[in-house]
Amino acid sequence: MDTTLRLATLLLMLLPWPGLAADTPAFAPVAMHMSYTGSALGLDVMQLQAAITMDQASYRVDVTFHTVGLLAIFVHSEQHIVVWGAWRGALPEPLRFWSWGHLRGAARETLIDYEGGQPMIRRLTPPDEADREPVPEAERGDTIDTLSAIAYLVRHVADTGTCDGHTRVFDGRRLSEIDARTVGRVAASGEAGRWQVETLRCDFAGQQLAGFLHDAGLAWQRRPHNGAAWIAKVVPGGPPVPVRLTFETRWVGDIAMVLTDAGPGPMPDEPR
Repeated sequence: MDTTLRLATLLLMLLPWPGLAADTPAFAPVAMHMSYTGSALGLDVMQLQAAITMDQASYRVDVTFHTVGLLAIFVHSEQHIVVWGAWRGALPEPLRFWSWGHLRGAARETLIDYEGGQPMIRRLTPPDEADREPVPEAERGDTIDTLSAIAYLVRHVADTGTCDGHTRVFDGRRLSEIDARTVGRVAASGEAGRWQVETLRCDFAGQQLAGFLHDAGLAWQRRPHNGAAWIAKVVPGGPPVPVRLTFETRWVGDIAMVLTDAGPGPMPDEPR
């Protein structure tokens, strides 16, 4: 799988997947932002910011990431991703998923609208035919986008304290499935040891099912890729969020993402 598109799978790695259960209890409204730095081989390779806003009726998730340092030398990438959705009971129902940015200097965009819960691709730049097999339309049904799954994660873990389950995700180019299991409560630290918290650790395996690149190793794309997430409350009154994540990449081995900042409301440079 293309390295930077593999980095987009970080969004999946934010998901210690619960099963989608319709009887999740009510939750308090959420508005918070997080920043992460990713490192590999002892060097920083990417930075990511995320913001989540949701209440009983609707949700919005924004994510921006870009490669830095060693990885940016080989694969320079920046991407912005946003989803707007509503809740159907306790289940996420995405309305529009939009991703745009650049990969190796080339513009990339994905725009998906949802009709009756089914993803309808409105824009896809470049088209799948240019570099990968398209995901058959019949296989896209009963999937959600990666950011809607993040919104559901925040809601579910806050209510249940677990992350066991299975789901299927379609991002406009790839169809994947994620399996996760709750490992237990463990301590985690970050920021050169400046903070330490008790976390819920969740291990997961993600496997691509369709949408394979033509010019990349098929064996690598098809095999399961493992990772882990450590989740904790870091903002007073806020929900549990990942404070540390690890996941595999093709070119630089494992990347470790560590939370560097979190607070209420949108990112400080966003309009309020």
